[in-house]
Amino acid sequence: MIGLESLTDPLVTWNIVETIGKGTYGKVYKVKNKKDGSEAAVKILDAISDVDEEIEAEHNILQSLPNHPNVVKFYGMFYKADQFMGGQLWLVLELCNGGSVTDLVKSMLKCSQRFDEALISYILYGALLGLQHLHNNRIIHRDVKGNNILLTTEGGVKLVDFGVSAQLTSARLRRNTSVGTPFWMAPEVIACEQQYDCSYDVRCDVWSLGITAIELADGDPPLADMHPVKALFKIPRRQRARRVME
Repeated sequence: MIGLESLTDPLVTWNIVETIGKGTYGKVYKVKNKKDGSEAAVKILDAISDVDEEIEAEHNILQSLPNHPNVVKFYGMFYKADQFMGGQLWLVLELCNGGSVTDLVKSMLKCSQRFDEALISYILYGALLGLQHLHNNRIIHRDVKGNNILLTTEGGVKLVDFGVSAQLTSARLRRNTSVGTPFWMAPEVIACEQQYDCSYDVRCDVWSLGITAIELADGDPPLADMHPVKALFKIPRRQRARRVME
């Protein structure tokens, strides 16, 4: 377990510049390094007393991964203590000013425009290289979707958000816990929710990237108009029906 007392105060190194996003965990800010002026993004989790499993998993994976142009860089975890308001955990990452590909496709649809095939191919190629890097290092992302593929202003494509990722060992090359975002989840991952003898491997990320390709073309994944729980039942049935047809 990561001890908060072992983490450095972020204000020694970073200054907050502006807010650039908001999520269920807290806010995302642009920060500037006091020493060299370089910029980064920070996810700030408010009022925590310890590091939960999801954040620790993301920290461990980002820290252990060698740098790759298609995986977001990790600059460190920091802790700003506050005995009255509750401490803040800072997760400092590479700044991706272009936003998520989901945000981009949604904004284009509002203008009655769509991604062309060349742009979709470019994004998927970058995401595939990032996934190849993860898989070569025995990591399953487990939550591949448009919101977790960010763009830089230079046109870089970056995989982000490793909170539900899983590290594989030589003794355990498959997983059997059902996690992810319903519409993008592979059938074998969903099956693990009810069948204890089911398992999956890195190929589940390939399924999720395929669903992301549809999202980039249409603006939404398949079954997006359905309640997520109903979609969880529908996806494995569709896969079984397809196998019967084949």
